Amino acid sequence: MGRLITESNLADPDAVYAALVAMTEGLDDAAAQAATARLVLLLANHVGDEAVLREAIAIARGEAEKKS
Repeated sequence: MGRLITESNLADPDAVYAALVAMTEGLDDAAAQAATARLVLLLANHVGDEAVLREAIAIARGEAEKKS
């Protein structure tokens, strides 16, 4: 079983944030939500560890403390 990495793990987090924001630019709300959902599913599949994904979901919902 893996462990969710919550500390910074990106070489250029600002560039990643900008890319995430740009992903939905020019899309209406429904298309932006659909694109975001597709991205989440692609990344969840890439992670491939249900326990890690459940931990991330709990943290995202504010239901768990971040573990570093």
